[in-house]
Amino acid sequence: MKADKAQIDYYITVAKDDSGDYNTIQEAINSAKAFPDKRITIFVKNGTYHEKVKVHSWNNLLTIEGQHRDSTIITFDDYFDKIDKGRNSTFMTPTVLVQGRDCVLKNLTIENTAGPVGQAVALAIEADRCVVKHCNLMGNQDTFYAAGEGNRQYLTDCYIEGTTDFIFGEATVVFEKCNIHAKSNSYITAASTPKDVTYGLVFIDCSLTADQEINRVYLGRPWRQYAKTVFIYCKLGEFILPEGWHNWSNPAAERTAFYAEYQNSGNGDHPKQRVTWSHQLKKSEAEKYTVEQILNHSEAKNEAGWYLK
Repeated sequence: MKADKAQIDYYITVAKDDSGDYNTIQEAINSAKAFPDKRITIFVKNGTYHEKVKVHSWNNLLTIEGQHRDSTIITFDDYFDKIDKGRNSTFMTPTVLVQGRDCVLKNLTIENTAGPVGQAVALAIEADRCVVKHCNLMGNQDTFYAAGEGNRQYLTDCYIEGTTDFIFGEATVVFEKCNIHAKSNSYITAASTPKDVTYGLVFIDCSLTADQEINRVYLGRPWRQYAKTVFIYCKLGEFILPEGWHNWSNPAAERTAFYAEYQNSGNGDHPKQRVTWSHQLKKSEAEKYTVEQILNHSEAKNEAGWYLK
């Protein structure tokens, strides 16, 4: 293993076969300088890395890039009952946990292999201005946790699969050109958007697919009262229920949650049969849902384009 040294390494390699600087991803992260002056890249060679990975808050400006999205695999199998530390055990299950802002994850498969045994997070992001591109997020219940009031995250060209509430949280997130795959008759999203946050979970030009036997899937239900979720220009498979949305047995949420769609397509697109408390956006309303507007709407000009990393 590489010895500590004063010089900063801005490019670090990880490989299972000893051909890199480190054998594990966590060792590489732990070696990286805290609060660097410019981006540090950890390049991970193909292989299956059976480890829990944490990007600490001081590991900002960090990129973890795999050699190939299908062959660079980070895997673990923690789940709620296995953790068994009380009501918040879900948040201790992630295979990969990101707490450092301006993190980029690229060309990776991140999976939780616990199976259909309850809450088992594959990826949790608890930081602002984070990008996930060309990645596979694999799991069952609670696959991807997008956390943090005011945090913004951007996922593009990703495959995300799961069973119940497999995309959930309070962050503002844009999913662009992603494949969202349902593995059970349940709910895709469970947003917990805070009351005064403009945007929640926004899906743009995504494809919603499902296992062959699946035929009763909701677009979402409100984890918290002011949940916001919007699907724009998405292709919806026929497994999406005509009513589209569920109130989580909380009629009061129908008055406060914001669920909307605009110009979706596919056999699961039934705008006239959606629940009456959801919305079909007008063109003027939909124009406010661009990647740039959603991710930069309240930020200084010098942050513009951070999601293009």
